Amino acid sequence: MSKLGTYVKESYKELTTKVAWPDWSKLQQSAILVMVCTLILSVVIWLIDFVIKTIMTGLYQL
Repeated sequence: MSKLGTYVKESYKELTTKVAWPDWSKLQQSAILVMVCTLILSVVIWLIDFVIKTIMTGLYQL
């Protein structure tokens, strides 16, 4: 158990003193960018799925 305690203490120390955290505005910009990219990728995947479904439906009806 002491190894776990040491690990947690050292991890906390590193996260509070050595990690450079972004400021609030940079964090918001990054979050918005991730959401927009996720939305765009979702639409692209949906379009590809729709096109393939339409093609396959047309082929099966031959």
